[in-house]
Amino acid sequence: MTTDRIPRTGSRVPSFDPVLVGTRERDAWAAYYRHEWCRFLVAAVAMVRAGFGMPWPATLKGAWLVLRANQAWAPFPDNDPAAAHELMRRFYALVARRQGLSIDPVEAAGREVEWWRVHRGLQQHDPQHQEAAEPGLLVAALARLCAYVYGVPEALVTQAARERTAAMELSDAWVAAGCDPQDARLAAERDHLVRSYGALRAAVAGRG
Repeated sequence: MTTDRIPRTGSRVPSFDPVLVGTRERDAWAAYYRHEWCRFLVAAVAMVRAGFGMPWPATLKGAWLVLRANQAWAPFPDNDPAAAHELMRRFYALVARRQGLSIDPVEAAGREVEWWRVHRGLQQHDPQHQEAAEPGLLVAALARLCAYVYGVPEALVTQAARERTAAMELSDAWVAAGCDPQDARLAAERDHLVRSYGALRAAVAGRG
């Protein structure tokens, strides 16, 4: 689907706290790279609850699906993109059903896993992917996902995507340096994520 503005019918995605969501996403990324899956799940529960405002049973199920998708994606180079896509399809189907979003879960999952793929190409400097030389493609992939899920033009979420990309660059540097939990880059990463979600919240609030 290439429509820049995706209409929504009965959308109930709540306004979220950028500080809470950004902090928990930073926690989830750190846990992901340290393979601390229990910590990842705790952070995912907080992210899903704060980001989508679903009841607790749906929140817990959604966080579990996000965990399993990330575990399917994590191994390098022998990960399982198809399994990651299917788990994220189930996640977005759950969100769409509970929040009344008129999104196609297959499309949403495809956009989610696509930015994972683009980021991995950058992170690993994979010569098989042109993304290794084009960080702007990651910004574009993130903007396409947010525009679709939240029903706003891509131009309105580009700044949010840029801030999230900057956070990933810090995360990648942190990983390359050895994943020290005391590394000051984690605080800077969080700041970029908070600004990203602040920009996203502003875009969603003003979609009209």
